[in-house]
Amino acid sequence: MVKLVGMKVFLLALPISAMVAPWLGADDPQLQPDRFFSDEVWAKVGEASCLECHREGGEAEDSSFILRQTILHQGESLQRANRDNYEAFRRMARPRKDGPPKLLRKPVGEMNHEGQEVLTRKSTAHLLLEKFVRNLRDGEETHEKTVPPTPFFDGVTMLDDQRLLRRLTLSLSARLPRPSERDAVRKGGLDAISALLDQVMTEDAFYERLKEGFNDVFLTNGYDGNGELILSYNHFEKSRQWFHKYDLSHIKDERERKEALYAMTRRYRKAIREEPLELIAHVVRNDKPFTEIMTADYIMVSPYSARGYGIFETIKERFKNPDDPFEYLPAKLPALKARNDNPVNAPLVQESKNGFYPHAGILSTFQYLRRYPTTETNRNRLRARMYYQHFLGIDVMELADQVADAAAIDSKYETPWMEAADCVVCHRTIDPVSGLFQDFYNDEGHFGPRRDGWFKDMFVPGLEGDDLPKEEKWRSLQWLARRTAKDPRFAIAMSEHVWYVLTGRKALRPPKDIEDPFFTARRRAYKMQRLEIAEVGKRFAQAGFNLKLVFKELAKSPFYRADGLDAVTANPERKAELHDLGVARLLAPEQLERKIGAIFGTPWGKLKKEMEILYGGIDSQSVTERLGEPSGAMGAIQRIMANDLSCLHVVADFALPAAERKLFPSMEKDLFPGVSQATDLKIRKAIVHLRELLLDKSEPPGHPEIDRAFRLFETIIAEAKSRDDLDKRETYHCGRIDGKQVDDPHYTLRAWRAVVTYLLRHQEFLYE
Repeated sequence: MVKLVGMKVFLLALPISAMVAPWLGADDPQLQPDRFFSDEVWAKVGEASCLECHREGGEAEDSSFILRQTILHQGESLQRANRDNYEAFRRMARPRKDGPPKLLRKPVGEMNHEGQEVLTRKSTAHLLLEKFVRNLRDGEETHEKTVPPTPFFDGVTMLDDQRLLRRLTLSLSARLPRPSERDAVRKGGLDAISALLDQVMTEDAFYERLKEGFNDVFLTNGYDGNGELILSYNHFEKSRQWFHKYDLSHIKDERERKEALYAMTRRYRKAIREEPLELIAHVVRNDKPFTEIMTADYIMVSPYSARGYGIFETIKERFKNPDDPFEYLPAKLPALKARNDNPVNAPLVQESKNGFYPHAGILSTFQYLRRYPTTETNRNRLRARMYYQHFLGIDVMELADQVADAAAIDSKYETPWMEAADCVVCHRTIDPVSGLFQDFYNDEGHFGPRRDGWFKDMFVPGLEGDDLPKEEKWRSLQWLARRTAKDPRFAIAMSEHVWYVLTGRKALRPPKDIEDPFFTARRRAYKMQRLEIAEVGKRFAQAGFNLKLVFKELAKSPFYRADGLDAVTANPERKAELHDLGVARLLAPEQLERKIGAIFGTPWGKLKKEMEILYGGIDSQSVTERLGEPSGAMGAIQRIMANDLSCLHVVADFALPAAERKLFPSMEKDLFPGVSQATDLKIRKAIVHLRELLLDKSEPPGHPEIDRAFRLFETIIAEAKSRDDLDKRETYHCGRIDGKQVDDPHYTLRAWRAVVTYLLRHQEFLYE
């Protein structure tokens, strides 16, 4: 179970006033904590096991043992927090006549500790407390004072500005940088990146990337069944399958008419499924506060989905093209009414004070509600869990403690989630949020309250100690959304989502295993990243929640720009601290397709079809996590891709005028090594260009990597010339122009295909 009550203060690490005993002497410089306290006692015991309750707003806030969060502090503020925590531990370690000090007895459940047994006697954590007490008794705590750590980014090399620009344009707008953009960065350096990103974030490709990234987070595309199944039969009976009645009489051929109906149905189902993501795109595109993904009193509809909702006739004049299934605009649904006035259907009539469905951004969309269904025993707790995870950045399951004997608790209490201490601390927070979803008590995401009203054996609907006012019941999710929009955790959670979009990795979580020899290093890595994301979240909120600012701030962050480590960072602890810096991720299938399209002019196409899931993609339903490392199957796909692309593009590129070529703008196809030094140099320069285009590597013609590719080129030619059975035309499948095989008398086209294939299998091409 999770002690979530008051977690708001805990997770935000807001400054609090610590209680300092007069006898300790708050200004005594000798009371500064030593390294043992900071790295061992506080990090592995105080922060991990005590802080959750013993803080302002925690379960034990009325006790005399009050601690302060240190994760989001720096400088003097951090020193004060460390000193206050040290003093609090010293007080608890004071000798007692009746036995060991409180610090050793309370955590193991003695002395009427309300938190019961937090630590096991003689566990590593308890042994650390024992050593702390001994140090105080023997006067050894000052022998090893805390020293300033190595500056976090010492030894880290940063991506140069031009490579950063290429990474960003490929990642966010599926294209290579334009010459004007390169010139701007050459003149303005890192400061020019923000202005260029402003332009990038107006392009359609950016919004496709944005929707794709946020679907990875919310997974709304992954609900069961056809798209229109989010529309309740009881409320949308006449409109949900409008396509069956659509007039296609102008298509005379029956087969063509059936194909047209199938295509229309498919587009309708896709259009309605995409609506939550279109809301995100609409908010960002129009520079609206990103809180509107929670507070929007509308949904996004297209001409097709509007027909499904039965509102097309009232809004059709607002569409630029009423036949475009993927043109979206904001609209409101009327309050839902059952098919008839039979009392049996009375609960299916939606209360509304203004005549409209009480929209609350993504939270109240039928797609989100269907994606995260409920059951008679779950009682909307899954929805509450996802609310905390998606919008406040709290993973309830990750934080949950394990109940030692669940069966014993069940047998002892009639309603353990309201009576057993181990359960109450979690359910007191989770269950009120569950109750806010009570009007959607079904597994299909449809409106449908319980006939007998909400459960009486649950904590009343509300949010973290505040009960839902009776007058707000009809729009409970709007009430939740408004409060969430004002919660500082929202800004941090959204900044973490953008970090995921940019890097493909979730933000770090605090290390749990205090036995890990690199615990301190991993904790520092978490702390430094958390400080950065929290600061970006703060600026995000101050800027009116414009999400574009988060992209710009994180793109310039050293955490994103990190590109490697020098020899000084070779020691294991520093490696553990720096392991999550920068971007070194396997490109997702959609990203790899876009990169291929940006470089070659057209995507490969196969990664969006039969090979997408096999190459580590997701279906947002049963496969929800992207693979970070290639499998054997993915390696095979990479080889197929490299062979296909070289086959498709090498001969075709040479067939173009030199000024129009992408791969070989300064190369003639019949040049081969050994003719002259000038020819060899020209071939090498062609390889330099290929490596720069495909791998973003700028190297001189004599570089060892250029040597390696050059040797491959000349070896392919030499081997081909040594055989008598090879056709002096390029292969039938790879070497045809206008249906005719292209002459390759010196086998140079084959050799260039080999070089391109070789380069496309490099990590620099397959990874970001």
